[in-house]
Amino acid sequence: MPRGIDPASPGLSGSDAGGICWHATDLKLMPTPSTVDVLRRDAWREALPCFVLLAALAGSITVLGGLTHWFNIKSIAMFAGAFAVVLRGLPAHAPHARFGAANRVTLARLALIALLAAGVGEPLPHATATAWGAIVVATTAALLDAVDGPLARNSRMASEFGARFDMETDALLVLVLCLLVMHFDKAGAWILAAGLMRYLFVLAAGLWPWMARPLPASQRRKTVCVALVTALIVCLGPIIALPWSQTIAAASLAMLAWSFAIDTVWLMRHRHSIPESAP
Repeated sequence: MPRGIDPASPGLSGSDAGGICWHATDLKLMPTPSTVDVLRRDAWREALPCFVLLAALAGSITVLGGLTHWFNIKSIAMFAGAFAVVLRGLPAHAPHARFGAANRVTLARLALIALLAAGVGEPLPHATATAWGAIVVATTAALLDAVDGPLARNSRMASEFGARFDMETDALLVLVLCLLVMHFDKAGAWILAAGLMRYLFVLAAGLWPWMARPLPASQRRKTVCVALVTALIVCLGPIIALPWSQTIAAASLAMLAWSFAIDTVWLMRHRHSIPESAP
């Protein structure tokens, strides 16, 4: 993905993220309390327009899609919860004192993902219109992922926080898309395996430390990530009926599992040495 990190990758890659691995012990720069306060105030300034835009979009979709008012509440609540997590991670944005344009874009993507997530479990009186709306929102969130990376590099504001923020947003988008594919009856609950695979890998890394080793850059992972998101969005299309949606979803899940399997085998083979090349 734009910052060299994708949800198809079990961890941050050594060359993609500048050799950064997300561990508390890896933090080299400890920001002062005043710097963190400035960062948080700036983050709030960036978040307020996102809250306003999210409320407006949720209200419009509620009316046009015939959704319940709980959709509005869920949208705001989910974004607020996600933003609270963002605020907790801000110290890793040191030594920067500004939130930055790249993180602003990622925050906007997070708001769009909250909008998508709020639709899970909602009744679908106008299923076709709602599905097309979800496709537009999901496509926008996916395309914006091509913007934040270059912005971070060009503004020289790349940071461990920004890399992690981008990665977790990508992973969340995949999980929410899987939930929507199931909600629209385009695939069974098995598609959730695609959205949970990275989280299960991270959990496994806690049991087997060698699985937490940073992976070098891999074009394969980036390609698989883009293909997975695209396939899930396509599955939401009203013109993609069963069994075609199931076929597309199954193929994307198999592709992701194949990518994870390659990385897992490579990590296992190199668990006693320092990785030097991507599988």
